Amino acid sequence: MARTLASSSSLSNCPTNALSLSHLNLQIKTSYATPKLCSRVRILAAAMSTGVEKNVIPATIIGAGRVGQALQKMGTGEDVLVRRGEKVPENLSGPIFVCTRNDDMYAVLDVTPRPRWDDLVFIQNGMLEPWLESKGLVTATQVLVYFAVAKLGETPIDGKTDTNPEGLTAASGKWASAIATRLHLAGLSCKVLDKENFDKSMLEKLIWISAFMLVGARHPGATVGIVEREYRNEVVSLIKELASAAATEKKISFDPGLEERLCAYSRTVANFPTALKEFKWRNGWFYTISKTAIASGHPDPCPLHTSWLQELGAI
Repeated sequence: MARTLASSSSLSNCPTNALSLSHLNLQIKTSYATPKLCSRVRILAAAMSTGVEKNVIPATIIGAGRVGQALQKMGTGEDVLVRRGEKVPENLSGPIFVCTRNDDMYAVLDVTPRPRWDDLVFIQNGMLEPWLESKGLVTATQVLVYFAVAKLGETPIDGKTDTNPEGLTAASGKWASAIATRLHLAGLSCKVLDKENFDKSMLEKLIWISAFMLVGARHPGATVGIVEREYRNEVVSLIKELASAAATEKKISFDPGLEERLCAYSRTVANFPTALKEFKWRNGWFYTISKTAIASGHPDPCPLHTSWLQELGAI
């Protein structure tokens, strides 16, 4: 039988000082409170006491996978979920969270009315910049996701590390504050950055995924954690090489401690499997830099990277 949390005496095991539970108009269909429910109550109570929840902007969410459903649960029940083959409503406003694989972004544009492209929020890993530029979306909102959703429906785990305890997830663009507010409500970190600093952070994430996935692919069965522990010399050498190439290509300087920051993050997602995939969005960007240099008569700026790609038959 459905009943309010306020009437459930079993909630005595759900401590919260943020707000009296009698003020929560939340219905549950259970006769007891689970730990997950207790956690959600605490989040809601804190949000309501600070007025955060009412600032969560309803969104359109494209993709019903782990991240898409997680973002929907962080909302207020007013989000519109768009599944494969469905079109994005033209008569709505607010952010459009793109929670698909990189290659599916082409289809996303096909189902999104052109006047609403400015509302797209891209949450994909990898180097999106050339593709965004080709589609006239260079100023589109982007999010660097450093939280993990292990299984469909599970609560996201923040990727806070011992070198960055404040969290690494970041957003930039028109809807950056909207996604940050939504994540904060769910107890996750998110920085709002200007484009210059976001691009630098994006390149760090690109280096991480390109380096750890490639080294892991050379050692079948190796998880991210195994790469960090057992093949640290390999991955640090590759990180340094890719960082140097990226810094030269983009005319930037990375903050000191890059290798340790990326290794620290790997320890927080130690069980994540490694695989060399989505090549053109990840390692392919670095390989293009190598091919351009070689074609111009210059040395390969990423010889280790190129050699290991050849070893695996990726090029």
